[in-house]
Amino acid sequence: MEEEGARKTAMINLRPYVIINAAMSVDGKIDTFERGGASISSPEDKRRVLELRAEVDAVMVGGKTLLKESPSLTVKLPELEKLRIANKLPANPAKIGIITKANLNLTGNFITAGPARRIIFTTSQTSPQQVNVLKELGVEVYQIGENRVDLCKSLEILASLGMKTVMLEGGGTLIAEFIRLGLADELRVYVAPKIFGGASAPTLVDGEGWPASTAKTLRLVDVRVLDEGGGILITYRFA
Repeated sequence: MEEEGARKTAMINLRPYVIINAAMSVDGKIDTFERGGASISSPEDKRRVLELRAEVDAVMVGGKTLLKESPSLTVKLPELEKLRIANKLPANPAKIGIITKANLNLTGNFITAGPARRIIFTTSQTSPQQVNVLKELGVEVYQIGENRVDLCKSLEILASLGMKTVMLEGGGTLIAEFIRLGLADELRVYVAPKIFGGASAPTLVDGEGWPASTAKTLRLVDVRVLDEGGGILITYRFA
């Protein structure tokens, strides 16, 4: 009941309920200094992520993730697709990309894996030619902002499209902006029993940061051991 109330509050504010979902090492890193997409999640956590994707209306990632990884963002498993269809939902959640210049890999998984609705929020820095190419491939493109994407407007558009829940998968810079702007409602983080170290390794929340006096506070909802390897799933709500 409490979670349903929080989601309704988000929709009253003309935006979907936003769940940040991520995996990190014990020292807060979401990758090593090599930035090669180090494996963090356990098999059980990977399954949990797919099940969460199957529950939401849309899955969102930032520009660096789009360009470097071109993720599929689908539920991947036939049984999860069938479950969504049985609930009168599309086989996969909508795929959302937030990117300053939308020079995407046109044959990458973000565009080709599916079936799924694909939406790009970008800036005026994306050329009209590239916008046309993406639209010809069936991608919905919104240019909102000059130097950076207007995240508040992006969520308003998603709400107008009927999307009530969004799962934000990263990266750290986009997560930081959602938190800074007060646009995140929930944080689910898998903490793996690993230590990556490295001052240059990306963290769960990157960006410029904020002083201690304006630190963002959260309320603990749940903690549980997720697998025999010692991984822990922590769920918070933003105060």
